[in-house]
Amino acid sequence: MVHINTEGKFNDNTYLIDAELYKLKGSLAVYVIENEGMRVMIDAPSELGVRKFIKKLNQYGLYPIHKIILTHSHFDHVQGVEKLKKLIPDSEIEILASEKAINNLKNPDKMNKIFGYSVPVIENVTPLKEGDIFNVNGLKLEIFNFFGHTQDCIAILDSKNKNIFVGDAIIDRFDPNTHIPEFAPPDFNETELLKTFEKLRLLKNRVNSISMPHFGVWTGKDYEETISMMEEFHFDSKNSIIQWYNENSSLEYITAKYHQKFTPNSTIHTKENIHGLQLLIEWQIIQLKMSGYIK
Repeated sequence: MVHINTEGKFNDNTYLIDAELYKLKGSLAVYVIENEGMRVMIDAPSELGVRKFIKKLNQYGLYPIHKIILTHSHFDHVQGVEKLKKLIPDSEIEILASEKAINNLKNPDKMNKIFGYSVPVIENVTPLKEGDIFNVNGLKLEIFNFFGHTQDCIAILDSKNKNIFVGDAIIDRFDPNTHIPEFAPPDFNETELLKTFEKLRLLKNRVNSISMPHFGVWTGKDYEETISMMEEFHFDSKNSIIQWYNENSSLEYITAKYHQKFTPNSTIHTKENIHGLQLLIEWQIIQLKMSGYIK
C-alpha cells in the first residue's frame, strides 16, 4: 500500500505541498499542477500560512501561480486566497470554483459564523460546472460535481495521470489510522453524498490515485480501500456519534468514544493531543443537529 504524504512531485505534472493548517504538519495538502509553464493550484493555504507557502513554491520552482481552483467554499480551503494574490504580484491569478460556490465566496458571513473564522470576500471567480474541461496548456482537467459535504464541492480529474482531486467530498484520511467523516456544517446533504460515492465508484477505471486535502495521495490498494470503506464509514461514524450524544451530550465524552472506536492508533489525534479531534467532532455534532438527526 502507498500513501504519499511527503512534499514534492508525485506524478509527471503534480506536486504535493504541506500547507500546515494550524501550523500542524500533515493537516492540509495543497496541490500544484504544472504543464508547459502553466501552474494551477488546487485549494489554498490559510492566511497565516501564506508566506511560508510562497517560500515552498519558490523552493519547488512553482512560482508564480497562474490559477487557483477551489474545491469548495469552506474556510480551510479558501482563507488564504486574497493574501496569496497580494503577495504574488507577478501574476494575475485567476480564481475558479463551482458555480454553486460563488455566492458563498462573495458573501462569507454564513461560513464565518459557523466556523468562527474570518474569510475575506473573494470576488471575480470564474464559474465551473460538471463536464467542463479545463486546459492546462494541453493537460486536460475534467470537472465533476461532488456534492454532499457541501453543495458546492467539485472534483478535478487529471485523466493523463489518472489522479482525482476530491477536496473534502469523500472522507478525510489524514493517515491510515485517522479517518474523519464529512457531515460538516452548514450545507451537508446525505442524499447528495451517497450520489457522490457512486459517481466516484463509476470512475474507478479512469483513476488509480486520489488526492485529498487532509492529507496526501492514496494510490494502489490504499485508493481501492478508500473507495470500498467510504460509505460504511460514513454511516458507522454518523450512527455512533448520534448514539454517544444520546448517552451523554458532553463533547469530551463523545470525542473520547470516537477516539476509542475509530482512531485509537492515530499519531495525529492522540489521547494526549485530543483538542484537534474535539474541534472536528464539534462540527459533526453541529451539522447533525442542523439536519435533525440529534435534538
